[in-house]
Amino acid sequence: MSSLALKDLSKLPDRLASGHRLCAGCPESIIARQILLGTEKEVVVACATGCFEVSTTIFPYTSWNTPYIHTAFGNGAATCAGVEAAYTSLKRQGKIKEDIRFVTFAGDGGTYDIGLQALSGAAERGHNMLYVCFNNEAYMNTGIQRSSATGKGASTTTSWAGSVVPGKKEFPKDMTMIMAAHGIPFVAQAAPHAWKDMVQKAQKAFEAGGPAFINAITPCPRGWRFASDETIAISKLAVETCVWPLFEVRDGTDYTLSAESQRIADGKAEKKPITAWIDSQGRFSHLKEEKWAEVVESMQAEVDRKWNALLKLCKL
Repeated sequence: MSSLALKDLSKLPDRLASGHRLCAGCPESIIARQILLGTEKEVVVACATGCFEVSTTIFPYTSWNTPYIHTAFGNGAATCAGVEAAYTSLKRQGKIKEDIRFVTFAGDGGTYDIGLQALSGAAERGHNMLYVCFNNEAYMNTGIQRSSATGKGASTTTSWAGSVVPGKKEFPKDMTMIMAAHGIPFVAQAAPHAWKDMVQKAQKAFEAGGPAFINAITPCPRGWRFASDETIAISKLAVETCVWPLFEVRDGTDYTLSAESQRIADGKAEKKPITAWIDSQGRFSHLKEEKWAEVVESMQAEVDRKWNALLKLCKL
């Protein structure tokens, strides 16, 4: 079946076992399980080097109940594309009968930065695969260094907040829009607290018939400096402040809001201020000083600009 009913999800096999070594409060396993609930078909998983890879495949153990390929930091999409191409050829030759799906998991460092070329190439060539970005907004696996996904004002080990510099000085790259510009069948932003929305987007992505990309906000207790039991609340706040709107794009042109973001656009839910986002995380604690008020104002202005632009794209 192309789209699983939510009541049938509990009948699917557990493709990612418990017992991994992710940090307490890390949502990466939650997101992966939600994504893998998007299909009942056999799945081949590729995983770029990063937190998720090192925590689920520490030799001689593995948490994976699927065929699994560990790739280097920057070639996750290329590896998955190669496997998909081999499968397509073998199926055309009649040597494989099964209907198999392919997914790559990678962090923002391996997506926004190091792996961008491989990802863009796989999208341009039209490989029938899903790419999922765990966007925790820094190189968390190697010590919380800033990436091009890191939010403005965030303090990391390579964008220190001090008396002169207010943390990272640049706004993050808009990777979701970059992938939408490729004109591929399906692109979406998702968040782990909105599990039904995540699963439904995964269903659409797996059956898109070509390249699909899901950018999932991935709150990191260690790097973002919040208590490990607040992960889901932080995910929800990202959407409520419109820092991370939930939406999907078909074929690069058809934009649709989803879940809380649609309710905010309809006026049925509150759009919270950027100060709520800043107050929730230690990486922004320095921005509460009066001397950085201009930085906070610029962050709010950028959120508002992008939100209003998205509303226009969604014809709202």
